[in-house]
Order: sequence, then structure tokens, then C-alpha cells
Amino acid sequence: MQQSLDALLMQKQQIDVELSESDSAISELEKSTTDEGVYKQMGRVLIKSEKGAVLSELKEKKELLTLRQSSLAKQESRLKERLNEAQAQLRETLGPQSNS
Repeated sequence: MQQSLDALLMQKQQIDVELSESDSAISELEKSTTDEGVYKQMGRVLIKSEKGAVLSELKEKKELLTLRQSSLAKQESRLKERLNEAQAQLRETLGPQSNS
């Protein structure tokens, strides 16, 4: 369970980083006054795209990341609760033996 929790926390951290990057990109695009093309990264290549389309993609990505973040937070909460219950049960089971 602890390994699952650690993996979940790593996923959550990655989502947080992606959300931060998306927010930053959205902010910069909204500040931009040019309606000429912008470049977006596709793998190792930059492709010229329309600003509106890229902005729309970023906002959609942000929405999906926010939903994923919420889902991971719920999973984290349930997993921590199960872990705490298992630890309490283990302490209860081993408690009298450790005093001897």
C-alpha cells in the first residue's frame, strides 16, 4: 500500500507540474497581441499553429489535468485511510507482543 501511495503521489506531482506549465502557457498566449501563428511542440519538433487553436487545446488540457488531479486527490485520501487502518490493525495485533 505504501508503494501504491508513493506512486500516486509521484503522479500527482507530475500533474501539478503539467498544470503549472499549462497555466503559464495560457497566460503567455493570452498576453500575446499577435494573431500570427504560434509554435507548439510535437515531440521534438515545433509546428506552427493558429494561436486560437493552441489556446483552446491548452485550456482543454488544463481542464483534463484538473479532473485528473481531483481524481488522484480522492484516491490518495482513500489510500491513506486504508494504510492508516492497516497500520492500526497491525499495531493492535503486534502491540502486546512488543511489550514482552
